[in-house]
Amino acid sequence: MFSKACEYGIKATIFIAVKSLHDQRVSLKEIAEEIDSPVAFTAKILQLLAKSGIVDSHKGPTGGFQMDRTGIDNVKVYDIVCAIDGDKIFNGCGLGLKHCDAEHPCPVHDKFIAIRDNLTTMLQKTSMFELATGLDIGLTQLKR
Repeated sequence: MFSKACEYGIKATIFIAVKSLHDQRVSLKEIAEEIDSPVAFTAKILQLLAKSGIVDSHKGPTGGFQMDRTGIDNVKVYDIVCAIDGDKIFNGCGLGLKHCDAEHPCPVHDKFIAIRDNLTTMLQKTSMFELATGLDIGLTQLKR
């Protein structure tokens, strides 16, 4: 459903949020290791997240990535998806057709709209705080 970059971006942001709840910055290497992502690929993803204002990047020996503690609840999964994959999943055709709408629907148009709307709502309501606290207390995991 999401690109690999977006999957890694969501996981990285959750990990950064957990560390930020404990007032810790996390390095690129730590993030890549935690989410099982190549370091160079992770760096590009984090660059997009920083440019979008989702995470903060600090350079130098005490640098790393973190999120503003008050902002953790304001960042939604929707924001990450838009920053990395754009909004095509929220507006595009379920079969990838260039022109698909109510007047000229694809074969799955009506069924896909309901799924797409539910997905959009869920991603807009799911905050990094919610996901980070679940991970922090051991209810969820980022890798197996």
